[in-house]
Amino acid sequence: MKRVVSVSIGSSKRNHVVEVKILGETVRIERIGTDGDVKLAIDMIKRLDGHVDAFGLGGIDLYVRAGKHRYLLREAASIARAAKVTPVVDGGGLKDTLERRVVKYLVEEDVLPLKGRRVLLVSGADRFGMAEALMAQGADLVLGDLIFVLGLPIPMRSLQTLETLARLVAPLVVQLPSSMIYPTGKKQEGERRVPEKFAHFYRQAEIIAGDFHYVKRYMPENMHGKVILTNTVTSDDVADLKRRGVRMLVTTTPEFQGRSFGTNVMEAVLVALSDKPYSGELTAEDYIGLLEKLEFKPRVETLN
Repeated sequence: MKRVVSVSIGSSKRNHVVEVKILGETVRIERIGTDGDVKLAIDMIKRLDGHVDAFGLGGIDLYVRAGKHRYLLREAASIARAAKVTPVVDGGGLKDTLERRVVKYLVEEDVLPLKGRRVLLVSGADRFGMAEALMAQGADLVLGDLIFVLGLPIPMRSLQTLETLARLVAPLVVQLPSSMIYPTGKKQEGERRVPEKFAHFYRQAEIIAGDFHYVKRYMPENMHGKVILTNTVTSDDVADLKRRGVRMLVTTTPEFQGRSFGTNVMEAVLVALSDKPYSGELTAEDYIGLLEKLEFKPRVETLN
């Protein structure tokens, strides 16, 4: 049996364990939240290091990515360094491969036409591959990095603008505690910080895409007819989206026992199943080859 553990600085209320058969191998997948406690995350990785096949790093990315540039987050690096034997991945490899494939799949299978559709991507730096894929399919894309990460009501419409912004801001941002730029710990449980703040950006979009914790951060009560394209959702999240009137939910990772795990978890699964020795990270070709073997398909659920 393979064992994959996602150590997350997110809420412990979202913890989950499943055992699934993948490529004939039983894989135990665990998500363990530390409620924002970075030291606890480090201690947990040290304790499990060498006893599991791969770690996913949840609630925080190792890198801020924009185009060919990537910027290492100081706090995330300190967590990842706790592992001396077991590989640690943050989902970035899958975001740049699986999520591109999912966008293409949705269009080719006529699940979700994108040409001319108004799409709000809550953070392009978090999902640059998805941003490029949406642009390539002709979506009318708004990038919400300044809105959802920094709290500034300034939408961007150009990947070039995002890359320029990243070069200017990322060297400072990566030095900040993760809690200042991403909902961690109990912030993942409660209501949005300011009711209806930035609601007009949701109203203007037909499709809201990106990390679910950013998506729900300022999500208004009325989401009638909207489509959500995201990653990690629980059964409670799905019920809440249905209550708000969301028409369709698409998750880029498959559903296991009512839960769509994050890209960090699924990337860790791929690393654990790979026959190739892990030496820092798998290549895009490695991920694509594994994804083709697994025949991963997105979860598509009509809610209303």
